[in-house]
Amino acid sequence: MFKRSFHSKDRAGKAVKPSKRSFTDRQKLKLQQNLDSPPVGKSLTSPIITLVVGREPRIFAAHEDVLSLSPFFTAALKGQFYESSAKRVALPDEYSTPSSKTAHQPLTGVRRRRDPQIFSCILEYLYKGDYYPRLLFNKRHASFELQDAQDLQNLGGRGSVESTVDIPGAGGALLKDTVVYCAAERYGLDELKRLALRKQGLQSGITVDVILRSARYAYENTPDSDSKLRAHYLALIIRSRKTFKRSGTMQMEMEIGGSKLFFDLFVAMCNHVDDIVDIGNNRSPKTI
Repeated sequence: MFKRSFHSKDRAGKAVKPSKRSFTDRQKLKLQQNLDSPPVGKSLTSPIITLVVGREPRIFAAHEDVLSLSPFFTAALKGQFYESSAKRVALPDEYSTPSSKTAHQPLTGVRRRRDPQIFSCILEYLYKGDYYPRLLFNKRHASFELQDAQDLQNLGGRGSVESTVDIPGAGGALLKDTVVYCAAERYGLDELKRLALRKQGLQSGITVDVILRSARYAYENTPDSDSKLRAHYLALIIRSRKTFKRSGTMQMEMEIGGSKLFFDLFVAMCNHVDDIVDIGNNRSPKTI
């Protein structure tokens, strides 16, 4: 998990890695090798598959061998949406049925919407092993950074680049890497999930409303067993609790409720307090 600090009332600062969780040289080298070695080789001779994506159809094309790197597409090429004669796969939107109709859930009914911009990221990853902005390794500083990142707000971090994306029906901007992570969950691409989470930790200057909206999206598009992306948001909110505590957006979201996010946040905060109490009791026994 990446430690974050806020440099203004409603903005997230740079992600800083605690020393005890920092990557070893071997881990850095392995990740860099993965980025330098895309999932597919240079020789692509398999048939071209046409993909029709979304409610307002966008047409994509990709090699069958490349698509088969994803368990989802392997099944899709054998499923009801595959027209074998035309080598064409239709990927319509998949809508969920809301358990209750409440006005505060702008994402209800769109949690399975296939956005062409995100689908482009998926294909780019399958071909190149990454998606824009790419994760680059700075040998001079022995650290990772995002391609074309600029620290426009002088926060002292690695900067921000294409951090958000607009998904129709989401009620506002979402963190792009969160949406990619959720798409990777759906398509069975675990390495892409790890990459998206790593890249999101390098973004800075994210507003509270975008963080909370993205957290809701993450909860609606990942299984309850997810222990990475959800935990990332819980840790972020706890570490920046002073900013979230005085945020009108946070107050409104909590009063509205309707998401497991807030109960999980309550449990995480309790665990955090328990840890502090345990440390204090070890030094001088006491209770609260």
